[in-house]
Formats: sequence, C-alpha cells, structure tokens
Amino acid sequence: MNRYEFSQGSTPLLISVPHCGLAIAPEIEARMTPAALEKADTDWHVDRLYDFAPALGASMIRPLSSRYVIDLNRPADDGNLYPGANSTGLCPTSDFSERPLYQAGGEPDPEEVQHRLQTWWQPYHLQVQAEMTRLRSEHGCAVLLDAHSIRSVVPRFFEGQLPDLNVGTADGASCAASMLAGVEALLAAQQQYSFVLNQRFKGGYITRAYGDPTAGMHSMQMELSQRNYMLEQVPFTYLSDRASNLQVLLQAIVEYLIEWARTQAREL
Repeated sequence: MNRYEFSQGSTPLLISVPHCGLAIAPEIEARMTPAALEKADTDWHVDRLYDFAPALGASMIRPLSSRYVIDLNRPADDGNLYPGANSTGLCPTSDFSERPLYQAGGEPDPEEVQHRLQTWWQPYHLQVQAEMTRLRSEHGCAVLLDAHSIRSVVPRFFEGQLPDLNVGTADGASCAASMLAGVEALLAAQQQYSFVLNQRFKGGYITRAYGDPTAGMHSMQMELSQRNYMLEQVPFTYLSDRASNLQVLLQAIVEYLIEWARTQAREL
C-alpha cells in the first residue's frame, strides 16, 4: 500500500507537502468525531498550488494520509517545536479550533502511536532523507521547500490575521543566509501579498531536520494564508482566480531556489 506519492526531478530542489493528505483508515475513522471528519486543518490544495513545479524539474513528495492520522512535521518523540506555545502533537487529539478529534476513549494509545510512526511517518521521512542525499550527491547542493498553508485566523496559534506568506528557516539555521535573502528580496519586490520571516512559523520538524547548510543541505518552510487561494470553510473550495495570482509568486520563488542551488554548486 502506498503511503505517499513521489516524483523525482532533475534539479537540486525537493518540495515536500506533508499536510495535504486526506486518507484516514476506516478503523481510525470509526473512532473519530464529526469535527475530525471535516479534516478542516488539512493544508488544502497546496499540492495543486505547486503543480507547476515538476515541469521546472523539482522533485515532489506528498503523503496520502491525513495529518490527523499522524503529523509528518512533528518529531518522532513528539517534542514541542515551539516551547511554551499552544501546539498540536504527533497524533493530534484536538483540531486547531480545540475541538476533540476522537470520541471519548477513542484516542490512540502509545502502542498505536508507534504503529502509526512505523506505517506512515517513517516511510515518508526515509524518502525525504534519501532524496536530499541524492540531490546533494548529484548536484553538490540540495534544497528542500516545505510547503504548507493554514487558515488566516487561528486564535489557538496566533493573534489576529496571519500574514499572507510566512517564511521559516529556524531563525536562519536551516539554510544559507544568501538563500533566505534572495527569497526576501522577491517578496519585498511585490506589493500584493504581506509576508514575514521567522515569526510565528519558524519551520517545523522537516525544515529543522533536513536543513544543514554546512553539509550542503538547505531547507525552508513556506506557510501560506489560505484566504489567498481558497474558501476557508467547508467545502474548502479552490478559488482558481485567486490561486493563479499566488502561483505567479510561488513559481518565481521555486525558480529562484533552483537557480540559487545551481549557483551554490558551481561555487563549491
């Protein structure tokens, strides 16, 4: 049974979309609440937003399972990536609106969490690790763009309305300064979307685990506000006119990251 979809590209860039999956196994779904089955916290349509990337030569990976089964952007030990902040865990039991995801007594026990780790989490991360290693070996440099989105207003995590684009590089630790500076310049040059760097979203586990600039591996998280490309409530409709405008900027960022990585490799 496939746990993810992966396409191998020809450039030094891998795009990971860890929260776009929708599948929930029937034996898990049977214990869940109606709120959980809305899957409201999915990074809806993010893989579609980046559907231009394979033609540019980027590798891509996306899971088939929902983040409610297991969150691929959390560490295996379920450590809090934002100490002191409200957060959801490896196998979340409440959604972003703090509604329970499971009927009373239906939450996964430690044995089930370990099973989910082995079944869904490990295969995804083994593929990411293998591809980043391959890219560095073949190109001399590897870049990972971890692609996300979230509702524009989520009081559980942040006050007010989220900026349109939120770039995270673990406060600069996950990529070379020049890579972040180039993305910042692209964002500063446009007027349509607001943006911030390393604020509420500094990069999750994937960004932190696979970004090692001293070893030629660079990573960046891009968290998008969903209001710019979709309906933020059920039925979570993709709004093509809004999305196409956003895709222009995303494509410019992807093209920049590919060229930046190639330049880095030439300078080694």
